[in-house]
Amino acid sequence: MSESASKRILMVEDEEDIAFLIRYMLERHGFVVDHEADGRQALEYFAQGKPPDLTLMDIMLPYHDGLELIERLRAQPGWDSVPVLMLTAKAREVDIVRALELGADDYVTKPFQPEELLARIRRLLRSRR
Repeated sequence: MSESASKRILMVEDEEDIAFLIRYMLERHGFVVDHEADGRQALEYFAQGKPPDLTLMDIMLPYHDGLELIERLRAQPGWDSVPVLMLTAKAREVDIVRALELGADDYVTKPFQPEELLARIRRLLRSRR
């Protein structure tokens, strides 16, 4: 059984083509992927339940942006230790610093290298054990 088997990842991504690519890659490596397409759906996911093993989140999202979502996620009971990896086109230092200050664990800019993203996800999952 691989280290990724049955690890659940919440992906909050509004761009369908990127979401499809990420889901395909992660599922091929044995992860279970829950996809929410905007900030409103993500908040509903936070409220309904069991935290995932990792959250992969865009910053630029409809309704609620990723920075607001990090704050809301960290305030949710049981979610404070869920690793959050930001995956976004926003590459300015101020955005990266803000996301990290709010509680993101890592930050990858688009366009991204799939193998690098996978390595960062695995590292965050290992450090959570």
